[in-house]
Amino acid sequence: MRYTWIDDYLMEKKGVTKDLQKDWNWIRYQIGGKMFAAVCRGEHDQPYYITLKLEPLEGDFLRQQYDDIIPGYYMNKVHWNSVKADGEVPDDLLKDMLDKSYKLVLGGFSKKKQKEILEAA
Repeated sequence: MRYTWIDDYLMEKKGVTKDLQKDWNWIRYQIGGKMFAAVCRGEHDQPYYITLKLEPLEGDFLRQQYDDIIPGYYMNKVHWNSVKADGEVPDDLLKDMLDKSYKLVLGGFSKKKQKEILEAA
């Protein structure tokens, strides 16, 4: 996988947990128990997609700009996007997308729950 920094980058964010969803062989990154990103792995545990959530218009725009960004793999195609793990998406853009996904999922909680999640970290 080209983006070897991804685990460290995501785990530095407040309130993030990760697990392995064995049935899918996905490493899921969650905040408050809700997934905001995943590294989708194949038969030999090699990453092939990084899946994350974006506002629909932004996701659609980015999919038009980059061949390596596709509608969410095994996810809702409107809200989720997948980036090829060996693709050509610039690191800075992927970091920005991951940041937005984190904020989008965190923002889906009530203000009280957001505060609890961030203070528990």
